[in-house]
Amino acid sequence: MADPNLAHPALIVQIHLSAAIISLVLGAWQLIAARGGVRHRVVGRVWVLAMAVTAISSFGITGKLGWTWLGGYSWIHGLSLWILISLTMAVRAARRRVFAAHKGWMVGSYAGLVSAGVFAALPPGRVVGHWLRATLPIWLPGA
Repeated sequence: MADPNLAHPALIVQIHLSAAIISLVLGAWQLIAARGGVRHRVVGRVWVLAMAVTAISSFGITGKLGWTWLGGYSWIHGLSLWILISLTMAVRAARRRVFAAHKGWMVGSYAGLVSAGVFAALPPGRVVGHWLRATLPIWLPGA
């Protein structure tokens, strides 16, 4: 049975969570794989797109844990804004061939993704935490 406190449109949550999982996996791959070359650029572009979808879709998810004076938005939404800025700066640095800055922005963006994921899953009442605790154990054995 659905939790009435988790009244988010299911599609936006699915888009957000799917993009976040793709970002998590591709980001880890980019951090451990060889840098440069066509593979790095293609996977990097897909990662940036998935991160942008993750950040933008977060604005469609609000709740009682957010501040009422901000319409249910929380500090995690501020992180989403920062991620969009970070991605822009990272792409700009790569295009200008300032690879140390590019790496710094990208690693920082990935750290932001991991941090947001942890804090999204930990507190009770969060959609991601509910999904991990209630839905995932049911879904995994059948997968």
